[in-house]
Amino acid sequence: QVQLVESGGGLVQAGGSLRLSCAASGGTFSGYTTAWFRQAPGKEREVVARIRPSGALTHYVDSVKGRFTISRDNAKNTAYLQMNSLKPEDTAVYYCAAKFDGTNYAYWGQGTQVTVSS
Repeated sequence: QVQLVESGGGLVQAGGSLRLSCAASGGTFSGYTTAWFRQAPGKEREVVARIRPSGALTHYVDSVKGRFTISRDNAKNTAYLQMNSLKPEDTAVYYCAAKFDGTNYAYWGQGTQVTVSS
């Protein structure tokens, strides 16, 4: 059973940066695909970025390409989301999630609020 804890959210002005962290415990973190999702008020949860267990393959939703970078440090059991050039439309609760390949995301963090002011 994997437990995920996000940190690093906050309030930032448009154009600013934040770095989210997702600390994992209770499982073999290096065996999981890890993803960042977000959910804005009144909108469905969407996947923002994901990274394969080895870190070699990443995927981003079009709206964050070139601005966000997902990474992981398996030795530290931690995944990261570096967010640059933030926009007000990036405002959402950001969630870290993990899964084995070929399965659904079964493990979720509690979420961290990101608010971007204009």
